[in-house]
Amino acid sequence: MLCGLCKLPALSYANARLTPYADFMTDQLRTSSPPIFEAMQSGHALVVGGNRGIGLGFVKQLLNDERFDQIFATYRTVAAATELLQLAQTQDRLHCIAMDLTEESQIEQGLVELKTMTPELHFVINCVGFLHDGTITPEKALRQLQTDNLMRYFQVNSIGAALLAKYLLPLLNHKKPNIFATISAKIGSIEDNRLGGWYGYRASKAALNMFLKTAAIEYSRRSKQTAIVLLHPGTTDTRLSEPFQQGVPPEKLFPVEKTVGLLMQVLGTVTLTDNGSFFSWDGSRLPW
Repeated sequence: MLCGLCKLPALSYANARLTPYADFMTDQLRTSSPPIFEAMQSGHALVVGGNRGIGLGFVKQLLNDERFDQIFATYRTVAAATELLQLAQTQDRLHCIAMDLTEESQIEQGLVELKTMTPELHFVINCVGFLHDGTITPEKALRQLQTDNLMRYFQVNSIGAALLAKYLLPLLNHKKPNIFATISAKIGSIEDNRLGGWYGYRASKAALNMFLKTAAIEYSRRSKQTAIVLLHPGTTDTRLSEPFQQGVPPEKLFPVEKTVGLLMQVLGTVTLTDNGSFFSWDGSRLPW
């Protein structure tokens, strides 16, 4: 999520991977498959990690979008979800569900609860992510690696999203086209790694990308109307990035509202042929 902080060069997927013919065929396929949001008239959305930062921004954006008549948002603890829970008291379309992505039983139970309110979802955005807390900060050298810290990165950033894909399948496997998106990070691109450092965060985001790329292949067989996509939001002014914002040019530090708006623009172009794709906030495709 914080590649802007690392000043990594922007890479185009087309330039990095596709031949002109393959690029042409991709464009042709996308043209023949209409954007999923374009045809949506009455959808049900789920924001995972909707209690703050980009997740809360998505909740507010979706509440202003008449295409979504029900919005579900998860939170880990009541103490960290004050604004979200207050918002739900004034918004009949918003339903809040307790869920900790590091606990498989909570993922399963949370989606069981959701199924009592809707049989299907049309848009899911997973915004859960971890970079630092009071004891864990990104590692700059191998000597700083610790097993427990690495496990924390993978539990939150990688494994939780894979389990989410596992339990979401029945809610997404229906006749209407739908999107399952996850906030990833350009820093998780193996090909784009030029600076090193941030071992746990980089590796956990790379694992996230592989988990969901693989899930996209399975979904293409078992939930044919689902497009799974990964999104790099750019450097966003949230608690996650706050300690690392020094030196980031103001024009490259996005407020949450701008990030959400840009990502919604990207999502607005997603078709079923984009299943398994990795997009940046500007719509460009990123290398794995």
